[in-house]
Amino acid sequence: MNAPIRSLGHVAIVVDDYDRAIEYYTTKLGFTLVEDTPQPGKRWVVVTPHPESNCTLLLARASNDRQAEFIGNQCGGRVFLFLQTDEFWGDYQRMKANGVTFCEEPREEEYGTVVVFEDLYGNRWDLYQKAK
Repeated sequence: MNAPIRSLGHVAIVVDDYDRAIEYYTTKLGFTLVEDTPQPGKRWVVVTPHPESNCTLLLARASNDRQAEFIGNQCGGRVFLFLQTDEFWGDYQRMKANGVTFCEEPREEEYGTVVVFEDLYGNRWDLYQKAK
């Protein structure tokens, strides 16, 4: 029997406000808004780093105090998400010019070029390009 074909479709990130999150991800990080559909008591908001990406971010507004506690701390202070690029220096310069907060200077590692940044809420991300 063949194993089923699986992939990650959406990764949910808890936000405080849909419009503020959309603005940040599309303007500061250059993501594309894929969907913004009203639902009863909430919205289904999806952004993607590239239209051909197989994985998207679901911007999920906290609906109670417990969920709100995790805004900006989705991974306990560790790097939460990894944004892979094939144009590291161009993306880094654009993001820096757009006011993205970087936690360090870019560095070369065995696996490629990388820098840690924080999103609007303080979640830590790696921007990286694989070594050729």
